[in-house]
Amino acid sequence: MFAFLVKRLAATVPVLLIVAVLVFLLLRLTPGDPAAIIAGDAASPENVAKIRENLGLSKPLIAQFGIWFGNVLAGDLGESYFFKVKVAELIMQRIEPTLALSICTIVIAVLVAVPLGVLAAWKQGGWLDRMLMGFSVMGFSIPVFVLAYILIWIVSLKLGWLPVQGYERIAGGFGPFIRHLILPSITLSVIYIALIARVTRASVQDVLSEDYIRTARAKGLPENRVLIAHALANAAVPIITVIGIGVALLIGGVVVTESVYGIPGLGRLTVDAVLARDFPTIQGVILFFSFVYVLINLLVDLSYLAFDPRIRY
Repeated sequence: MFAFLVKRLAATVPVLLIVAVLVFLLLRLTPGDPAAIIAGDAASPENVAKIRENLGLSKPLIAQFGIWFGNVLAGDLGESYFFKVKVAELIMQRIEPTLALSICTIVIAVLVAVPLGVLAAWKQGGWLDRMLMGFSVMGFSIPVFVLAYILIWIVSLKLGWLPVQGYERIAGGFGPFIRHLILPSITLSVIYIALIARVTRASVQDVLSEDYIRTARAKGLPENRVLIAHALANAAVPIITVIGIGVALLIGGVVVTESVYGIPGLGRLTVDAVLARDFPTIQGVILFFSFVYVLINLLVDLSYLAFDPRIRY
């Protein structure tokens, strides 16, 4: 186990290095000059050139990358061109809303999708199964921002149940915190409910045809115990896998959802940094997201041990 952990953690180094190189090159090779944005439309070429010099953008690309990556290895993600503070400090300031939104979304998705998938597999071909398949198609088809505006119009503007936009930190009280979080979390969870429910249905459906399920039923075990303790437990590995894969989709969904609902998280920070061509902030946030994704994949792999004793690392 320890050797496996060391190998997986060591494997994150080349992954993050490749991500760092790709992000660095993509930002430098795409149109747009941070110095020109900072200087403003009325700035002279001399002022723009001076700002480029101060930011280190006039150096060769290899030199720029060497300086930036050397600072990253030392724990310094650089200073934001736009916000004028350290990128690491920006990430720490914005991490709470994104973390709260992500956790709430995953909790809602798992609590809704897994029971729906199990029931659909149990009642295969029934009305619940057909409804789940229809919901899955709808969940994959409707863009997140479209669903967000529909929910805002109905729930917030027409019914007045929840705030339209904004975020309240948990330190300001759990009530305001959760009221501002419910609508964005429901918006973002729809696609994950569709994804997890379909995988759960398929996995449990395969397990229900196994001999040990028929044996459990022949012993007179209650149907709920057969479904949970035998069918769901043995179908857990692919379900856990798709939940982990959903984290990658969640990163993209957070960017859109936070922008629509005005949540000051890492997704909104990414959008603002891209618009301002804020290279250090974009690079730092993407590296952070990449590290989180690799870490979650590691935790998913380790969770297999709890659900399938045959797996050994």
